[in-house]
Amino acid sequence: MSLLWKLLRQHISIGQFAGFFVANLLGMIIVLSGYQFYHDVLPIFTNGDSFMKSNAIMVTKRIGMGNTLSSNASTFSAKDIAELEKQPFTRRTGAFMSANYKAHASMGISGTQIFSSEIFFESIPDDFIDINMRDWQYRAGDDVVPIILPRSYINIYNFGFARSHSLPQISDGLMGMIDLRLRIHGNGREQTFTGKVVAFSSSMTSILVPEAFMKWSNETFAPEGDNVTTRLLMQVSNPGDKSLMTYFEKNGLEMDSDKLNAEKTTYFLRLIVSMVMVIGIIISALSFYILMLSIYLLVQKNTEKLQNLLLIGYRAGRVAMPYQLLTAGLNLMVLLIAILSVCLIRHYYVDIIAALYPEVGKGSIVYAVLLGIALFLIVTLLNVIIIRRKVASINSHQ
Repeated sequence: MSLLWKLLRQHISIGQFAGFFVANLLGMIIVLSGYQFYHDVLPIFTNGDSFMKSNAIMVTKRIGMGNTLSSNASTFSAKDIAELEKQPFTRRTGAFMSANYKAHASMGISGTQIFSSEIFFESIPDDFIDINMRDWQYRAGDDVVPIILPRSYINIYNFGFARSHSLPQISDGLMGMIDLRLRIHGNGREQTFTGKVVAFSSSMTSILVPEAFMKWSNETFAPEGDNVTTRLLMQVSNPGDKSLMTYFEKNGLEMDSDKLNAEKTTYFLRLIVSMVMVIGIIISALSFYILMLSIYLLVQKNTEKLQNLLLIGYRAGRVAMPYQLLTAGLNLMVLLIAILSVCLIRHYYVDIIAALYPEVGKGSIVYAVLLGIALFLIVTLLNVIIIRRKVASINSHQ
């Protein structure tokens, strides 16, 4: 290999390869830093309700307004839901299901009871839940019920009860410390369950339970109950769509403004990061073209030497290997320097995010590393294939 390299390294243009290196490095840094920044900042807008699919908003009817949709002033009929689903901005809809029975809960932390009161259960379709579904399963007869707890419950404990009683504060990672007992009674029956907290919600004021549990418990404890739909979940394609606002205003509908604002911000964040990453990819593509052009010129200048090597028995793959290793080495150097640069850039802003939003945490650099490795493998594989074909074409033209 060393003899081949000494023979073929003539006519290498340092300037051309340096141009490729700088351009590719710039493009890689833009792509990786944009992708990493998106993942670092996204929890600021989704941390409160990270269990819910993106672009999902809660919809209610405006009380006291003359709605053009059918049904009464506050409930959605099947016709109303079908009309919403036909709109171009709607991906899908799902109805909230409410408990028709009475329920009582007592919550404790580390053996200390925090509160005990009547509560209200609701459920939403599983399609809108974005957590590990193995943690969100319920079968009739189970004593453990997965729940999503309103974050207000934990805030009351953390900023009030915990400080005055010298108890540990609860974060998302310490949900297992919560001891929740649920007592349901209705239809002449009573049963006690253990609540297993799997997530917190900032937008929900009621305790969410799996849809399977809600259907079973309503049938068991309130078979005569009337299930009416007063709230909907809608997954929309673009929360900032003007036609969405116009339709809601025309039909007397309201949506959760905080959730909508967060979804709008997340949507525009994705849009801006996508534009930045596209610019980086274009720069990387141009650098890839510069590299291939440099290799082609190098092969062209060494055509006679390559032909002689092929004639004396060297295989095309062996002859192409020095150029392939050269490009792979350059790509690897670009990847390593780009990851180091992203770490330095991220170090600058991640402390600011952590100071302003301590509940978000500092995240991980793994997103940029994985994307960088994927791009390195794709680009290097393309380099290897193209160089091999170029050298093989010289052999075929002899």
